[in-house]
Amino acid sequence: MIFLSDADVVLPDRVLGPATVVIDGDRIIDVRSDAPARSSSDLHFDLRHHTIVPGFIDVHVHGVEGTDVLEESAAIARVASRLPRFGVTAFCPTSIACSPPSLRSMLAAVRDARLRPPSNAARVLPAHLESNFINPDFRGAQPLECLRLPFDSTKQEGDFTGADILREIEEARPDVGIITVAPEIAGADNLIRDLSAHGHLVSLGHSGATYEEGLEGIRLGARHATHLFNRMPPVSHRAPGLAGAVLAHEEVSTEIICDGVHVHPSMVRVAIAAKGPSRIMAITDGTAGAGLPRGSRSTLGGRSITVREAAFLDDGTLAGSVLTMDRAFGQLTSVMGLSLVDAVTLCSTTPARALGLQGFGVIAPGAAADLVVLSRDLTVVQTWIGGELAYGR
Repeated sequence: MIFLSDADVVLPDRVLGPATVVIDGDRIIDVRSDAPARSSSDLHFDLRHHTIVPGFIDVHVHGVEGTDVLEESAAIARVASRLPRFGVTAFCPTSIACSPPSLRSMLAAVRDARLRPPSNAARVLPAHLESNFINPDFRGAQPLECLRLPFDSTKQEGDFTGADILREIEEARPDVGIITVAPEIAGADNLIRDLSAHGHLVSLGHSGATYEEGLEGIRLGARHATHLFNRMPPVSHRAPGLAGAVLAHEEVSTEIICDGVHVHPSMVRVAIAAKGPSRIMAITDGTAGAGLPRGSRSTLGGRSITVREAAFLDDGTLAGSVLTMDRAFGQLTSVMGLSLVDAVTLCSTTPARALGLQGFGVIAPGAAADLVVLSRDLTVVQTWIGGELAYGR
């Protein structure tokens, strides 16, 4: 057995400390404030002056440290191997709008990484498709030439259709988790119904939807929202728009980018106050520029980006973040003033619940032994995945 001793342990409702987390195999079997008996064959870590939290789960990751998930077949495994140093124990590889062959290749890599997990790597969850079915006027860094209407089967020679993209999704359903859709585009009503009926988590985003159009998307089965406030109309007291619909309805969980660039810290606090921590999840929207020095160059879906305070296309378009989840956790507890318990809820518990991951995102007996050990300044010291030490400083 493994004993992580004398740390502050962040539980779902409080911080217990000093306390010991006991791991047997891939599960937590006990969390206790007294000193449990252990044998000479047990592995023991003295973690005084440290904090133990559940592993971070990032549902929106395009890449990290120079690797983009759409690059080639080994990219997703490479991203998975690099994320534990930032405290990530599970993630959704996230595409941008792309061609059917590129989507097919990425989903095959997702399937391979899920069936044959890389060692010492974050768990690869079903993909998030920041998809072809979004509003061109709110595309952001998404390539206009890849946007399509669902169910449209007309095409010119060498081109592809929305129906072609849907066939790729149909052939890889177990490997597709979240799909971003703009609810106001033609055919979105039937698309949301169909995707929801097949078990996908439909996410509203990259959209110019009105409040009423947002409500209709929710009524049809959408239960998620992609990077709240970004690439959607601003909230107005007379026209609350898609963001207002998401904030006002309990059944929808929403992502929020916690880098202080994409969303002002005060608006992060407003969103949490409106929905509660249990319906908000911190994401990075991290690109291949995440973890690289300022001024570095990388790619997003084959397009060049530059690392500054966020990632930018060459034309100056904001193109995702350079955030990592350890920094997101630090931002939440310092700049945004959340308690450790609430920050854990945003970074671990809410994404696990939204994705239906039973026994993940919490520290409790019987839960998966996916854990992060943080120093006093919230630097990642250890990351445990399934009871195995995936990263240690």
